[in-house]
Amino acid sequence: MLPIKLKSHIYWVGGIDWGLRNFHGYLTQRGSTYNAYLILDEKIALLDTVKYYLFDEMLERVSHVIDPAKIDYIISNHVEMDHSGGIVKLKEIAPKAAIITSPNGEKGLKAHYNKNWEFKVVKTGDTLKIGKRTLHFALTPMVHWPDNMVTYLPGDNILFSNDAFGQHLASSERFDDQYPINIIIEEAKKYYANIVLPYSKQVQKALADVSNFNIEMIAPSHGIIWREHLADIIGHYQKWSANQTDDKALIIYDTMWGSTEKIAVAIGRAFESEDIKITMLNLRHNHISDIMTEILTAKYVCVGSPTLNSNMLPTVAAFLTYLKGLAPQDRIGLAFGSYGWANRSVVQIDEILRGCGFNMLEKISVNYIPTETGLQEITSRIKGVIR
Repeated sequence: MLPIKLKSHIYWVGGIDWGLRNFHGYLTQRGSTYNAYLILDEKIALLDTVKYYLFDEMLERVSHVIDPAKIDYIISNHVEMDHSGGIVKLKEIAPKAAIITSPNGEKGLKAHYNKNWEFKVVKTGDTLKIGKRTLHFALTPMVHWPDNMVTYLPGDNILFSNDAFGQHLASSERFDDQYPINIIIEEAKKYYANIVLPYSKQVQKALADVSNFNIEMIAPSHGIIWREHLADIIGHYQKWSANQTDDKALIIYDTMWGSTEKIAVAIGRAFESEDIKITMLNLRHNHISDIMTEILTAKYVCVGSPTLNSNMLPTVAAFLTYLKGLAPQDRIGLAFGSYGWANRSVVQIDEILRGCGFNMLEKISVNYIPTETGLQEITSRIKGVIR
């Protein structure tokens, strides 16, 4: 449980959650890390902590560098318990340590832990001198909680970016030049799509707020630290937050007896014939959080279900509930499916996607089993509206 040096007198001392596979309904196949950072100067500052069950791991790493009782400041960039979960035990070890946080951070920490701790509340533009170094703070509310803030360390030019630029990724490697960059970007995209997406306007403001910082390293609260591919990840965040999509179509569905799947294939043929890339996503085999990762950059989102007991299939309903909460904007949508005696599921899907702000194509409903002629007509109809 050794610390990792970022720069002189600055260390990563977080915890690695190798076994994490689900985070608020988001499938984390590669686990995660909870990144805490130790800065040594005339005063000692610890930026964030870890989930409660990895506290001993964090403490061991800190202990390799200094006596944890000597910590002067705990910087709480975010109240959520995967970041603040170690504060209770740490305050028992370092009772004189003041907690530096945002106004909403103070409220949140008091509500979570009901402790009479010493707080120092900061806002954008405030600083904390700890010796030769001075920490600079910027509030980033709703990226992705009201209390969020980031900490910047000039001279060392490190942005401690909180949840922004993070990934759920467990690894012994700490830096982006030590791990396959395509996997890091893939996990950063999934993180954005499943956690940050509803707050894209706030992300754009936060990007503007930190644009004047001279950043040589981005140290997020989860996953890999950026020091080599900064332009790449900042560019991706600018694209994702600006809602820029690629010319591709997702065909997301579940099926009972195969009729809705046949419609899905006919729709896919239409997009392929117009040189638009497609991805077929059966909800029985693809997790909703992986589908959201694809939706982040997809122009077309087609959702299909047969009718079951005057409703859509539960897998489709669960996906749409998840989608609605993450609120992607300005996609072109299509509702499709089959039915027996009650044509309900397609109507429901269409209503939900319209409620999400999608621009909807005319819905497609087929009674019982589609004929070959009917499927060809579906393909021709979709070709006609996407040309």
